[in-house]
Formats: sequence, structure tokens, C-alpha cells
Amino acid sequence: MFQFAHNELLFLLVLIPVIIILFWLSGRRKKKVLRDFGDYEIISQLMPEHSQSRPLIKLILISLALAFFILGIAGPQFGTKLQENKRKGVEIIIALDVSNSMLAGDIQPSRLERAKQAISSLVDRLRNDKIGLVVFAGEAFTQLPITADYVSAKMFLSNISPKIVSVQGTAIGAAINLAGKSFSPDTKSGKAIIVITDGENHEDDVIKAATDAREKGIFVHMVGVGLPEGAPIPVSTENGQKVFLKDNSGNVVISKLDEALLQQVAAAGKGIYVRATNTEAGLNTIFDEINKMNKAEFNTKVYSDYEDQFQWPIGIALFLFLMELIIVERKTKWSGKLHLFEIKK
Repeated sequence: MFQFAHNELLFLLVLIPVIIILFWLSGRRKKKVLRDFGDYEIISQLMPEHSQSRPLIKLILISLALAFFILGIAGPQFGTKLQENKRKGVEIIIALDVSNSMLAGDIQPSRLERAKQAISSLVDRLRNDKIGLVVFAGEAFTQLPITADYVSAKMFLSNISPKIVSVQGTAIGAAINLAGKSFSPDTKSGKAIIVITDGENHEDDVIKAATDAREKGIFVHMVGVGLPEGAPIPVSTENGQKVFLKDNSGNVVISKLDEALLQQVAAAGKGIYVRATNTEAGLNTIFDEINKMNKAEFNTKVYSDYEDQFQWPIGIALFLFLMELIIVERKTKWSGKLHLFEIKK
């Protein structure tokens, strides 16, 4: 397992593009000054020791050296062994709609991206709980089994898009049924399913699925993503052009949030319904409700005994800094005598 001891220092990496921009501006200024004196080609011949490539090489070396130095002071660490820890929390399965309608832009930047951002923020709030991830469109499947590994949860979340499912639709009932089977067996902790969807074009008995889950002691919460007035669905053509999805009659399809359905599902699952907006995704409200549930103790394996590995990037940085110091910007006498690419007549 890999981590940085001081993640906040990684923001210093923004210095590298700043240095590159300053180098580019400095180069433009020097050329402008030379052009003010006369023809640049003639003036450059009067400076035989001037090298155009060496300053660029020095820039590359100093940028790489700075990057490795920042990585070094950020404290890279590797976990050397797994240790079993006891935690006390609840179990949460998030069922995320990845159908094409979730690409609609009535919630910025899109319904799906906004949902992924909200889930990522929710994962950041978890401390001793377990989380799993189910994705669905016309069918449902497990994207991430129930786990306390929040790093893996974010990694799996980042790879989600409508392309990962081959059958389009909105099988919310299938997602709830699959999520209900994904909890840890024989655990006494509180269990909750959070379904994030626009609720459009449901294809199964979602009310029955929510009722069955509640009978098993599982709460079903619903998050509606989108606006009731709806929005068109952007799709890509074969040549990569962005267009809006049209029906068989050639009319642009407008995807609308089915808020009434989602409220009925939440009521059947004894959960709560919230609607995501551009400013509030609603998961914090649901998480506060989940936090009131019964918490049970469970064992989980985490990496421990992290060893610092800062010496490697710092060593590389020092080497690159030394190389940058050795290289001078002007051509040396001995290098000027080399005519490696000169054609002998």
C-alpha cells in the first residue's frame, strides 16, 4: 500500500508549469530585444557560442528535479504488512444509475459526474463504516464488493461511465435486489442502500424490491438526480461529434426526473428521499440519517508499519540538480569544434 505522509505538499507541483511559463516568456522577451537591434538571423551569427537547446535542457532538468524534490518532501511511504483492526460502524451499498440519461446536463457538469462527486465526498466522511458500489442501467452488477478500503472505493468510482454496461434502461429493482445480497453475512450492523438515479424508464417492480429489502432489515434511501423539466441527452456519433439523442421520429429526447416514483420507493424502503441540485447532492442528509443506525463491531485488514521512501526521489532530485549545474548555457570551446552533422564536401 502506498501513501504520502504530507499530501498537502503535493500542491507545490503547480510551481513547475509556472516555471515553464516564465521560461517561455523570458525567451520571447530576449528574442524581442535582439530583433530591436536588427535582423535576428544575422545577430545570431554574431553569437557563435549561443546555444538554443541548452537552456531548454536545463529547464527540463530543473523541472524534473523540482518535481522529484516535492515528491520526496511529501513523504512517500509503503505499507509493509497487513494488520487486522476492529471497527464499529454500519454498512452502506450505493446503487448508481449509469444509463445514458444520467449524461443530461440539467445538473452540472452532468447528472452522473455530480453523483460521482457526491459519492467521493461521502467516502471522505466515512471512518469506521463499510461501503460497496453497485452500478445499473438495463441490468445491475457489483462494481465494488462491501469493503472498508476507501482508497479502492474512490479508484473504482473514478472508472464509472455508461460504457461499462451493455444494456441500457433503468432497472432500479434489480439494483436494489443485488445490493441487498451484497452485505456482509451474519452481521448485526445497520444496513442501508442509497440509490442515485433520475428514475426514468424503470423496467421492473421497484416498489416490491424496496419492500423486500426493508423486510430484511435494510433501509432504502433514494437520491433523485435531475430536474422535473428535464434536459436533452448528449451522445457521441461515430466520428466523435457531440449531438443530442433523438427518438424514431427525429425529435430530441428530453430526460425528466421521475420524482414521484422515487418518493414511493423511499417510502416502501422506510428510507428518505432527497433531490440533488447544483449546490447540494443530498448525500450528507442521508448519511446523517444512516449514522443513527445500529453500529456493530467487525474486523478489517489495513496496511501498517509504513516505511519512509523519501530518500529515492530526493536522491534523484539532487542528481538532476547537479546535472543542471554542470551544463552551461553557452557552447564550450571543445563542443564548438565538434561537427557531428557537418557534411564533408
